[in-house]
Amino acid sequence: MSEIRYVRGDATTPTAKGVKVIAHVCNDLGGWGKGFVLAVSRRWPEPEAAYRAWHRDRASNDFALGAVQFVQVEPYVWVANMIGQYGMRRGSKGVPLRYEALGTALGRLAGGAADLDASVHMPRMGCGLAGGTWSRVEPLITERLTGRGIPVTVYDHGDTA
Repeated sequence: MSEIRYVRGDATTPTAKGVKVIAHVCNDLGGWGKGFVLAVSRRWPEPEAAYRAWHRDRASNDFALGAVQFVQVEPYVWVANMIGQYGMRRGSKGVPLRYEALGTALGRLAGGAADLDASVHMPRMGCGLAGGTWSRVEPLITERLTGRGIPVTVYDHGDTA
């Protein structure tokens, strides 16, 4: 079993050889416009367009909490849009991140990463606007990804918490 590797940097510019999957949490409302998704959109338009189409056509696809959408953005780079957030933060109405959905999505991410023979790269997902805590997210990553032999690198950006 490998451990999560922590580095300072930008998760949209992963530092690894071979195929890479950049994973992040999305909400179930079709909203894309705050948090890490802005960094993703600055680099590639495809993940946002794919996510919006996936949400728009949700009556005929698997768009729901726990689902994952893989979008190829470069020959050796994919972005995994993972639905792990219920709604958006609204005052004190609770935390939008759904740990069970994130766990399901991470399991699906592991399968996709294994199929691609890819490493996984991410910010401390689910711990910003989604309101989750790393002490609860990290064990899910360990169980569902590194515990299955998927290399994971978590990026701590210099100007984010």
